[in-house]
Amino acid sequence: MKRGLLFFAFIGFLLSAHAATVDTVWVESKAMKQSFKCVVIVPTNTANQSKRFPVTYLLHGYSGWYSNWIIRMPELMQEADHYQMMIVCPEGKNSWYIDSPINDSMRWETYIAKEVPAFIDSHYPTIATRNARAITGLSMGGHGGLYLGIKQAAIFGACGSMSGGVDIGFRKTSWELQQLLGDSATYPNHWKDYSAHYLVENYKADSSAMIIDCGTEDFFYGINEKLHQKLLDLKIPHDYITRPGKHDWNYWRNAVRFQLLFFDRYFSKIRN
Repeated sequence: MKRGLLFFAFIGFLLSAHAATVDTVWVESKAMKQSFKCVVIVPTNTANQSKRFPVTYLLHGYSGWYSNWIIRMPELMQEADHYQMMIVCPEGKNSWYIDSPINDSMRWETYIAKEVPAFIDSHYPTIATRNARAITGLSMGGHGGLYLGIKQAAIFGACGSMSGGVDIGFRKTSWELQQLLGDSATYPNHWKDYSAHYLVENYKADSSAMIIDCGTEDFFYGINEKLHQKLLDLKIPHDYITRPGKHDWNYWRNAVRFQLLFFDRYFSKIRN
């Protein structure tokens, strides 16, 4: 058997060795007139077949795709079982999870914050309220987690970021950002209006609970520190975690466990 087939056979074994259900579904975007794949992890529920679950939306990074998380961390099934929460990993392309102000075909905020949750709520046993939804991700997805969590606080009650590119002006010529926002000299407001770093200035008292995590050896560490200080200055409540680590899966496999714990504690209010 070839090495690639062995790898996927191994992943299949890992998936089958856990009790949680892992679905791959197509979710239509009417806004973009396309459908995209999405991984849905549903925890085991043997005691109460009518039970409904809170949902954590887990976003991938730049150059990633919808199945990154479950391939790199199949233990997410155990986490879903342990916390009795669904975990949903949608496709986000290299979108930075925004609705592009210069390209109407790029409507990723609408897709992730509205169309995907609507599909999940209509096809799975969710608790369909903001207090039972959280959103987070890694790198580009960390920006998406905070950006959507704050801007769409009526949909997500909690949000997070792992090694997030929380200020999209950090490297304006990288990561296809100009294709989404336009040239920064021509459209300077776009680079503020669509950045999580500046969006926090609009944070309201009933906005999403927030957790931010970044390794001290990460190239995004500096902008995460600046965001943390800004949140302190604005007296915005948040959990902030740093530890030795780089911008890699070793860090994210560890960090996501803290994020899920944070969200589980947030979700506990709907269980009591």
